[in-house]
Amino acid sequence: MKLSYKKLWVKLVERDLKKTEFARKAGISSASLAKLGKGANITIDVFLKICEYFDCDISDIVEVIKADDDSAPESQNEKQEDKVNG
Repeated sequence: MKLSYKKLWVKLVERDLKKTEFARKAGISSASLAKLGKGANITIDVFLKICEYFDCDISDIVEVIKADDDSAPESQNEKQEDKVNG
């Protein structure tokens, strides 16, 4: 299983926030921001800071994607590459 932070990025766009500005305001380190950008795992403390900043639940900022799910980020990227190369 993988985590998708797409919902978080949508929130940033909706609020016209840059990632670095968001991280500063939410109290998130640059290392955690980098992990989010790579789709890597972050600590529950970081999730809680984000949720507190947006006044939301974790499910509002992250989605669990099953590895064999076609909507997994890698699968979408591969499909996009196939369209470009294909």
